[in-house]
Amino acid sequence: MQADVDFQRITTERLTIRRSRAEDAATISAYRSDPNVNRYQGWDRTDVASISAEIAAMAGRSPGDLGGWVQFTVEEKESGRLVGDVGMSPAEEEPGVIKIGYTIAPEFQGRGYATEAVRALIAYAFETLDAEVVRAYASAENGPSIKVAEKVGMRLMERFEGRDGNVRWFGVRYEIPRDEWERR
Repeated sequence: MQADVDFQRITTERLTIRRSRAEDAATISAYRSDPNVNRYQGWDRTDVASISAEIAAMAGRSPGDLGGWVQFTVEEKESGRLVGDVGMSPAEEEPGVIKIGYTIAPEFQGRGYATEAVRALIAYAFETLDAEVVRAYASAENGPSIKVAEKVGMRLMERFEGRDGNVRWFGVRYEIPRDEWERR
């Protein structure tokens, strides 16, 4: 697998996917703080200052670099409105595996943006980063996220249980290997 030190943007029919910037933090914070969105997220803090700090920390990483996530902002191509974010990170101690995550703001859900953005992110992971497997995790209760994973051709690989203190939760792991992606 290789890092993309020259990343510019990914474009689809309706979307532009670019590196997140400090000025995106307020909008990202607003939808990630929504209780209906936040309950499925892996981000502990969603206030503007924390989101800004995360974006700044990720700015020094290239997509595909080891050591953590790289976050991208998803914009409508026509209007330039920020509609969500997607991210990727090489899986620790699993060469060739890229983890992805995705969140679309509630007011833009139901338009196919998540599917379009995730499909583009998977293609980028295989074609540019030379990944062998793309993986997504979701809460087992997050039906819309699971539906996106399935629409883009990912397969359910595992159901698992986790604990956060006294809180028990259930998750799922979806994956698509390069050869399956290329056969679709």
